[in-house]
Amino acid sequence: MRFILASKSPARRETLRRAGLRPEVLVSGVDEDRVHADKPADLVALLAEAKGDAVAATLRVHEPTAMVACDSLLEFEGRPNGKPGSAQEAIARWKRMRGQSGVLHTGHQVSVWVHGQDDNWVRTTMTRVASTTVTFADLTDAEIAAYAATGEPERVAGGFTTDAYGGPFVTRMSGDPHNVVGISLPLVRQMLLDLGVQWHTLWPKVTLPDE
Repeated sequence: MRFILASKSPARRETLRRAGLRPEVLVSGVDEDRVHADKPADLVALLAEAKGDAVAATLRVHEPTAMVACDSLLEFEGRPNGKPGSAQEAIARWKRMRGQSGVLHTGHQVSVWVHGQDDNWVRTTMTRVASTTVTFADLTDAEIAAYAATGEPERVAGGFTTDAYGGPFVTRMSGDPHNVVGISLPLVRQMLLDLGVQWHTLWPKVTLPDE
């Protein structure tokens, strides 16, 4: 089965690859600033749907296909926080977040195409949100400045990672840790299953040794 990741995130791609999948990456080009919602969890769901629908509109499906589209935001102090975009904003944000907790929300849209009548391929979708509570270390000003200088926090949702430079600065997580990287593997597995696709059927064929 063809498997598509509708996201340019290297972290999402690598997470899927480490779980045995080989996703084909297609980027949506959605203007995220034009999507709005009152709640951060609702916003990531809408953004995931917008990305998935945009990529789906470009596809010509001729074989069984599955696709996942994602978007992540950190809810902190009741507000959504995406990528800081600059070192200065990353520093300002970390000075507010240090010693505090936030909730990382990731919206997931999963689509599956199956062969229908009249030789058409029919798309079925669902959207769900995974949320993980994250507690940040009480960093010093020097640590914050050094982290911002790496360039990492300005490029990632919420201004932090757990799988790179930012790993030592997260002291506790409640929920799926994969979700904080940008894609909840258990949730995607369940969504695929609900759409009739077993996770292991997406693995490349493996030849097992004779017992």
